[in-house]
Amino acid sequence: MKSPAAPKRKPVLVDLALQGGGSHGAFTWGVLDRLLEEPWLQIEAISGTSAGAMNAAVLADGWLKGGAQGARAALSAYWKRVSDAAAFSPFQRTVMDRMMGRWSLDHSPVYLAMDLLTRVASPYDLNPSGYNPLKPILEESIDFTALAKSPIKLFVTATNVRTGRGRIFRNGEITADVLLASACLPTMFQAVEIDGESYWDGGYSGNPTITPLVRESEAQDSILIQINPRERAEVPRSAADILNRLNEISFNASLMKEIRMIALLRQVADPGSGEGARWASMRTHRIMTEKLGALGASSKLNAEWDFLQMLHAEGRLAADAFITTHGADVGKRSTADIDVLLAEC
Repeated sequence: MKSPAAPKRKPVLVDLALQGGGSHGAFTWGVLDRLLEEPWLQIEAISGTSAGAMNAAVLADGWLKGGAQGARAALSAYWKRVSDAAAFSPFQRTVMDRMMGRWSLDHSPVYLAMDLLTRVASPYDLNPSGYNPLKPILEESIDFTALAKSPIKLFVTATNVRTGRGRIFRNGEITADVLLASACLPTMFQAVEIDGESYWDGGYSGNPTITPLVRESEAQDSILIQINPRERAEVPRSAADILNRLNEISFNASLMKEIRMIALLRQVADPGSGEGARWASMRTHRIMTEKLGALGASSKLNAEWDFLQMLHAEGRLAADAFITTHGADVGKRSTADIDVLLAEC
């Protein structure tokens, strides 16, 4: 006798907030790959910074061409192109690292030399042409003209160098240069000029920016995919570890500040008013893994296919665990309580 089919779940509108973090963005790829398998999860909007912005734009473009399956295929093709291009990069693991299964570039002579050089020379000296190997990959992977018609709202953050303020780019404004600006580390790349203004990595001002998801989306559930460790058990002692931790704190600071603001607004918002109702009814969720914290900062420049596939698999596992544990809560209640952050201010 055939067992009765499981009842079809009603669709739930969700927003996604995608952090940046170099090749660690392949973890986010894995999370998205798994979430896209769930037909009841309907993506309304995505806010992304750096690698998160690239994942967002590739997903939205792929969705236009073939729905969820098209988005999954587009993400896979994008990360394979990144890996293929990285095969010619001077940043490679040493033979000993490969033998010991270490994914970091901490012992790579070229990485160490470049790390020292960028402290005394700027990218305007080291790369006067401003070449970025990601630009042709993005132009090959995404139809930027079509993004304006995507049903998925996109919010990409970059930091204005002159003012220090974040700028949010929406669907019709997004180009390859906008995505490169969102991922522009100032010690490695020249600032990207857009509309007469120069921009650096969006992580300095919003990693990612959450506010537009509340103000401009109909979804009440926001899922943060976090790839930058917020806490570490041990105090860093080596120069590399200290710099790594400073960068982690810096790139998380804007997100934590915005989340605290949202938590406060939720407490004081009038649930009966238009915008107040959106703040008051916002439900928050988070997908992350502690394994990324053990990889080290230099591994964010490692784009070997085996490494990206490992991160992708870890992302799928984390998303699957979230769906198993909290899937039934999405659309009903928060699973990541941001209100507790108010006590830490």
